Amino acid sequence: MDAKGYLQEVGTQVNADFVKNRSILSFEEYLSLFLNDPRAQARNAAQYLRDVMDHFGTQTVPHPTGTIRRFKVFDAEGSERDGRVAGQEEVQNAIYRVLGNFVRAGRINKLILLHGPNGSAKSTLVNALKAGMETYSRHPQGALYRIAWVFPSEKLIKGSIGFGERTDGSGELTTFAHLDAESIDLRMPCELRDHPLFAMPPGERRKVLEAALKKKGLGTGDGESGDFILSDYVRDGELCSKCRRIYTALLNSYNGDWLKVMRHVQVERFYVSRRYQVATVTVEPQMSVDAIVQQITADRTQLNVPAPLHSTVLFEPHGPLVHANRGLIEYADLLKRPLEAFKYLLGFSETSEVPLEPFVLQLDEVLIASSNEKHLGAFKELPDFASFKGRIELVRVPYLRRYRTEQQIYDTQVSATTVGKHVAPHATEVASMWAVLTRLKKPIPDRYPGDVKELIDHVTPVEKLHLYEEGAPPDRLSLANTKELRKLREELFTESDAYPNYEGRVGASAREIKTALFNAAQNPDYKCLNGLAVLEELEAICKDKSVYEYLLQEVMDGYHDHEAFVRMAEAEYLDRVDTEVRESMGLVSEGQYREVVERYIQGVSHWVRGEKMRNRVTGEMEKPDEQRMQEVEAIVMPKGEDAAEFRRGLIASIGAHRLDNPDVAMDYPRIFPDMFKRLRDHYFEERKRVLRKNKENVLKYLSEDRGMLTPREQAQVQSTLKTMAERYGYCEYCAKDAILFLMKKRYA
Repeated sequence: MDAKGYLQEVGTQVNADFVKNRSILSFEEYLSLFLNDPRAQARNAAQYLRDVMDHFGTQTVPHPTGTIRRFKVFDAEGSERDGRVAGQEEVQNAIYRVLGNFVRAGRINKLILLHGPNGSAKSTLVNALKAGMETYSRHPQGALYRIAWVFPSEKLIKGSIGFGERTDGSGELTTFAHLDAESIDLRMPCELRDHPLFAMPPGERRKVLEAALKKKGLGTGDGESGDFILSDYVRDGELCSKCRRIYTALLNSYNGDWLKVMRHVQVERFYVSRRYQVATVTVEPQMSVDAIVQQITADRTQLNVPAPLHSTVLFEPHGPLVHANRGLIEYADLLKRPLEAFKYLLGFSETSEVPLEPFVLQLDEVLIASSNEKHLGAFKELPDFASFKGRIELVRVPYLRRYRTEQQIYDTQVSATTVGKHVAPHATEVASMWAVLTRLKKPIPDRYPGDVKELIDHVTPVEKLHLYEEGAPPDRLSLANTKELRKLREELFTESDAYPNYEGRVGASAREIKTALFNAAQNPDYKCLNGLAVLEELEAICKDKSVYEYLLQEVMDGYHDHEAFVRMAEAEYLDRVDTEVRESMGLVSEGQYREVVERYIQGVSHWVRGEKMRNRVTGEMEKPDEQRMQEVEAIVMPKGEDAAEFRRGLIASIGAHRLDNPDVAMDYPRIFPDMFKRLRDHYFEERKRVLRKNKENVLKYLSEDRGMLTPREQAQVQSTLKTMAERYGYCEYCAKDAILFLMKKRYA
């Protein structure tokens, strides 16, 4: 394709998009658009942001409290790689609820203050909302429009009626909105992006709003006769100072002919943009009020002002508050500013108005601020906090307490591309486990009934880690205690929600862990970023108590013992490597374990019901094989457990699973993970010598001693390494490092 042809093709496409998106409208055309879809065009900023969250949809995800709604806008699909919010579903729902309160109240009357420790994703949450607004504003259902004023050349006004515009029958143009650039002397957009309906007289605007909503079955906008609630801003808002002065000057010039004034109104579609600060702005800590004005008609030689405006003094507002109107403004680290610099928010958050010297700004924007806990605590001690308290909606953003969710942060940002080497299995998982362990608090037994106090008191940090993540109580417990602890999972997770020093307030931040992972990737001793390099980096962090405040916490029954947490993370890493190497060797298939468990449960089921079962060999009806059941129970049943109670408990668990999942096939490894783990461990303990030999062969194969192995042994090793690579993602280097470490720690 030649350059000219390509440019023509691009030009045609741009022009088609411009027309399709209805980028420029006359007031009459906009009114038709409004009447066709009044709900979309009568939204204030809170309603718009809520619709943004609804537009991307929701999904239900597992949570320690059961299940919880997650808003897909925070997945930031197609956005920058670190734009996704991992977890924080409680915060997402809290923001949605607050926006719902604004919608029901018909006004945005509070500032949403996200507070939590440094690096808990406060800014990431807001950035995801902003990205969602940008995307949504480009969809037809997210279209936003603002007002602008067009002044044609005097030659056109004095008699030329061409340019393909409609006329009113007398030869006069009905609108100047679509004139080409050569026919326009001046175009004045509204910096505040005033709603186009503000050009109508207030009384008439209310009538057309109510009539249009009623015609579409949305009631009259009062929230009682329909689902839609008209906001104060759309129903009672007025043109900004500049637009009002232009409107008044034109109305005077045309002797009150409102239709002639409307000829000058051009309705322009605008798109939310973070880069260009359109309807979304981030304000960093600074000293001044976030809006200023400048006079634009002081010197007529600098501006081609039309005759109707010669005696009119016009001012233009500027600043973050102005740029964010009709959208969202974020105050990053609000409380780092001096109190006097944001006192104006006292009135603004309640009235949506900010007084400036020549006039009062009337704004429509959602206010979201962030603060760390230290600054919020100091702010609460100030006398002025009492005034702010009723105008702030506090939303807590703690550190994550589920390591798989924490791992999502690092898996997204730590890759072979970003660190320059292969990322071995479990490298980010080890870091995530340690990070979450540093954030956990010891449960308070006195908050629980007397019969479970001791059970709660003995929950260790790593047991709590797995209880939060998988709902898996420790192996050491009896079946009855296992059930009891599962029931208490939600209460444990929410135990400290009402406390100032809540769980997730203190600990390693995701930023610190990301730095540790990148540092570990530079370790010259390993060709991959593997779990061993990460463990070494975590050990180094534990020694630097002058930098990381959380390391200074008092150790309490194993909690806050960060050096011990490195050993716990190491043990978890070894468990995973051991399991993966065993399974890669193919000594016993997962299907064999499943068959043992299924046959055992089948026997238990008949035993509980007191029924006979068919012998697979003879075909005779017999009592369940007691000896066989006892052999399995010797392996899988916790010590001290009564066999009869254990069997009845298993059947009860299966029944409960069927009730909760009636259409799902029985998945015994998922229902009884502890049982399968004990079976695997028992088998491999019995064959430890064989395992050691096989692992030694792998190490020989990966060294200069490969020739010492027989062809059969080499084939076994090749099969093992192939499975480790295909199923788990190991390369030869990280497989060798992992097996060497495993042999040293567990098979020496």
